[in-house]
Amino acid sequence: MPIELYRDDRHACLMFTDLIEEDGQAVQSNQFLIVDSGTGAVIDPGGNLAFNELFLGMSQHFSPQKLSYIIASHADPDIIASLDRWLTSTPAQLVISRVWERFVPHFTKVGKTEQRLIGVPDGGGRLPLGRSELWLLPAHFLHSEGNFHFYDPVSRILFTGDLGVSMMSGRTAQVPVTDLKPHLPLMEGFHKRYMVSNKVLRLWVAMARQLDISMLVPQHGAPLKGPAIGQFFDWAESLKCGIDLFDDRNYQVPTVQINGRTMV
Repeated sequence: MPIELYRDDRHACLMFTDLIEEDGQAVQSNQFLIVDSGTGAVIDPGGNLAFNELFLGMSQHFSPQKLSYIIASHADPDIIASLDRWLTSTPAQLVISRVWERFVPHFTKVGKTEQRLIGVPDGGGRLPLGRSELWLLPAHFLHSEGNFHFYDPVSRILFTGDLGVSMMSGRTAQVPVTDLKPHLPLMEGFHKRYMVSNKVLRLWVAMARQLDISMLVPQHGAPLKGPAIGQFFDWAESLKCGIDLFDDRNYQVPTVQINGRTMV
């Protein structure tokens, strides 16, 4: 069952957290449905592992035939590998960074994306949705070269893709976090490796602080709300990550032998 992040008479935001079996083979991921005045968009629909459950679950709340957009923060498999099936099953257009326009057709049959792809320029923009809109915010190198976050001005939810991620089960991800400090052990390792640099984090935080945010919702793990949002901004601003942590020790000619599943 989806988690209702927001609902009023014409607008709803639903989050699916547990569509992938928790067997350790694939990372937990969240998928999102936003509906405004009878028009719908799915954000980061995921790979083939999630497609059937998401399609059926969404159908209980909104007709897939009324879906206008499949919106992808970037082009990782856990974000958009199910694209071919969505383009087959719905009339939706794909919204994704222009950086990935010529790469995402590799997820589909030949010609499937023709006339169904909206490439977003680096500066982002505002995408009409029913009587409202979604703001497509630049989030490049957090962690992808072409990357966007999505702000819903009605619910005041900021969907942040791989930023703000925590590693946990789908069931645990259903409970919002209000105090960041005890949550940091579930976040720190991921952000240090997957975010490119502190410079980019600081630029993003300066932009995000201008928004009126009720909830920050990543693509993996639990939403952040209340005090945890400001705490996350403070933490991200000072986090050394990615290339900040690499030096010549990380670029050595390897000597380790790799044999099947073991390294000796």
